[in-house]
Amino acid sequence: MTELQRLLLAYDRHREARRPCALATVVEVLGSAYRRPGARMLVTEDGELTGAISGGCLEGDARQRARQAIFRGQPALVTYDTRDEDDPRHGLGPGCQGVVRILLEPLDFAAPDNPVELLRGFAQHPEPAVLATVFETDASGLKATVGQRVLLTETGSVRGTPLLAAPLAQAARATLAQGQSQILDVETDAGPVRALLEVLRPPLRLVVYGAGNDAQPLVHLAASLGWHITVVDGRPHLATAARFPEATNVRLVPVRELETQAPDAGAYHVLLSHNYAYDLAALQTLLPSTAPYIGLLGPRAKAGRLLSEDEMNLSEAAIADALQNRLHSPIGLGLGGETPEEIALAIVAEIQAVKNKRQPQHLRDTTAAIHNDSPAVSPPPKFRPPLR
Repeated sequence: MTELQRLLLAYDRHREARRPCALATVVEVLGSAYRRPGARMLVTEDGELTGAISGGCLEGDARQRARQAIFRGQPALVTYDTRDEDDPRHGLGPGCQGVVRILLEPLDFAAPDNPVELLRGFAQHPEPAVLATVFETDASGLKATVGQRVLLTETGSVRGTPLLAAPLAQAARATLAQGQSQILDVETDAGPVRALLEVLRPPLRLVVYGAGNDAQPLVHLAASLGWHITVVDGRPHLATAARFPEATNVRLVPVRELETQAPDAGAYHVLLSHNYAYDLAALQTLLPSTAPYIGLLGPRAKAGRLLSEDEMNLSEAAIADALQNRLHSPIGLGLGGETPEEIALAIVAEIQAVKNKRQPQHLRDTTAAIHNDSPAVSPPPKFRPPLR
């Protein structure tokens, strides 16, 4: 279950019980921090927390401030400078060495476009989207206010504050095309605003061919990351929802039908069938597709035989391209695993690295940024003094 799914479940529970709550959102980070912009935490009036905005160092103070926001009925923007060793609010000491800005907003359960409902709209219809959140405005009394939002989907649907929809949606389209969250100063008819434009991505889609016992820990681990999982197998006694309760879909597909079905070209595919004919049929449909990842369990000799021109009916160039760019065999990272659970970890780690375009290595051995999707930040706006 993803963090967003847990937040939505908690929100619905609080709404049913009529427990006032507030949403805490990381909207800007300068320097190093445990969580990036877009991290969220739900806080109830009596202090119950769902989600996290840091590694635990900011939650206590943010909890108190969120409860104050609920009492006052007004949003608040709080800045934590974790570089300050003498700041007693969070007790970090040297800490993360960064500046973190948190937007705290009391939630109106009756408002159809409150921030949680906008996130629900994305979760119910998962497609790439951008959520633009205003967290700073000109203090001249114009109509733009902190907390106003616009959600733009890939298909062009726009939800949110009508007054700011046009300028924020225009900036959101550029952000969606770029594919990276950013923080921008945007001129609107209601005055200048500073906004987090957060790219929202649907869960990764994973298709597992093979419903044996070794597929179960893989599905369990992938589900814990919130991935959308389909299990495919031709054996009726194995391809059952009871064996894979965390899978989104379990399909019984005999080998003769597998050869005729077009694969999900945007999904990541893992072949664990332990059946040569089934793996061959799956590869015959997957290799000509644009699937970004195809993982094949088994020794190199098996992959070599499957990929022979006689078996695959593909050109030598096409096979070489698949081997170099998309086909991973043997599957997984070399973590030294032996058990099904350890192999599942190696497979999930490799998929995560491919998805994020990262070369697996120890973080201590690299000088690159840990987060390669950190929002681009524009300079502080003229209507706010620089942070100290």
